[in-house]
Amino acid sequence: MNARFFIWPAGATLSYGQKLFLLATLPLVVAVFLIWLIVSAQFNQLAESELKSLEQRLIAAKREELTNYVSIAMAAVSGTTGSATPDDEEAKLAVSRVLAAMLYGQEGYFFVFDYDGNNLVAPRQTFMINRNWAGLTDPNGVPITDELIRIARSGGGYHTFDWPKPSTGAYGRMEVYVRGYQSWRWAIGTGVFIDDILETADAARAEVESRIKRTSFYVAGIAILAVLGVFLSGILLTVRQRRLADDKLQQLTQRIIDTQEEERGRVARELHDGISQMLVGIRYALELTRRKLGQETGETLNKGIEQLGSAIQEVRRISRDLRPGILDDLGLGAALRSLTDEFSARTGVEVSLETVVFRNRLDDDARIALYRIAQEALTNIERHALADKVEIILRGTRQGAELRITDNGRGMVWPPSARGTGGLGLRNMQERAQHLGGALDVRSAPGKGTSIEARVPLSHMLGPESGALKDKPA
Repeated sequence: MNARFFIWPAGATLSYGQKLFLLATLPLVVAVFLIWLIVSAQFNQLAESELKSLEQRLIAAKREELTNYVSIAMAAVSGTTGSATPDDEEAKLAVSRVLAAMLYGQEGYFFVFDYDGNNLVAPRQTFMINRNWAGLTDPNGVPITDELIRIARSGGGYHTFDWPKPSTGAYGRMEVYVRGYQSWRWAIGTGVFIDDILETADAARAEVESRIKRTSFYVAGIAILAVLGVFLSGILLTVRQRRLADDKLQQLTQRIIDTQEEERGRVARELHDGISQMLVGIRYALELTRRKLGQETGETLNKGIEQLGSAIQEVRRISRDLRPGILDDLGLGAALRSLTDEFSARTGVEVSLETVVFRNRLDDDARIALYRIAQEALTNIERHALADKVEIILRGTRQGAELRITDNGRGMVWPPSARGTGGLGLRNMQERAQHLGGALDVRSAPGKGTSIEARVPLSHMLGPESGALKDKPA
């Protein structure tokens, strides 16, 4: 999972200019939106009513056409059916042949089902003849045969369902009229596909929707122009104040970071030159006392000397963490090596460090920022990651410098579900990268470890001449 880390200001509130802008534009936007809703609703309702009326008129014309077709067919066979008995198979065969021969158009034909569901006539789809189709439904689950028989039993009527076209086999919407011949228990009918009607209605509906969209664009355009007018008039009044505020904030951030580093350096020197030397002197005095007392030295004195030695080492470690002298003397690569060696010895975590010599060197701000980011990342790994391997890569790119820290720990849900969360350590790293004009990427997922990538732009790379004068590696 890959996500850029963003900082949302805690307790952020609207400025006076933002409140004024909202107060001026919100009623306008709400009014335009309500007008658009009312106009669109009325237009949609009127258009849908007209389309329904058109569709019903076209379907009514088709139904009248079907009724005439069936009436003509019944008249054509009336001479045979009028004198035939219910069991006259010869008459039934003759009528079936007449109906089968009555084809019209590209798709039109007459069909016959008996009341048991057996198909007797289907000239354009002969595979149906002499087979029982009771329970037949269309792809949408609409009953076909049973419903046609029910309508025929009641005298006659219309039914609509999807049916494959004889010419192409593709399904289309069919309107059917069926009439019952009760003495023979036959359902005689015909149908026409009404796709052209549906397509006409859909085309008209699409045209209506297109007009509504155009109207919406016009209304939205007018609203946007009005809002932009208010916005531009407001932004011209506030852009200068915002620019000054941003400059002051950037200067304050720089001053805070510089003051923090200066204070860390001062405390580190005090610990190293003051308290550390005093502790070393006390340990020397205690060891001298133990040598003079010889075997009479008590266990308490020996334990105190050991604890004092541990305290000296801890003071030196704190001093290095606050401001490592190796960072100023030998550069970032050596400082990272010292940091990872100490971290690995203290935690038992295997750390691999890969560094390259930059063609140009980093300036002081970039070295300090990248070192602090690595320091904070290792602290987070020690406290939360439960990792046993860490990889740190420091390299130069065409865009500047890049520091990547990857662990194989338990990872975390990233990005966080709540806005503004992410931990104080990640926040500090992000602020340092942003202050340099760089970026910080965090990639993490539960069970897949975490990767932190900090990038510093070329503006913080010194030229060869500057680097030579400093005589310090990156």
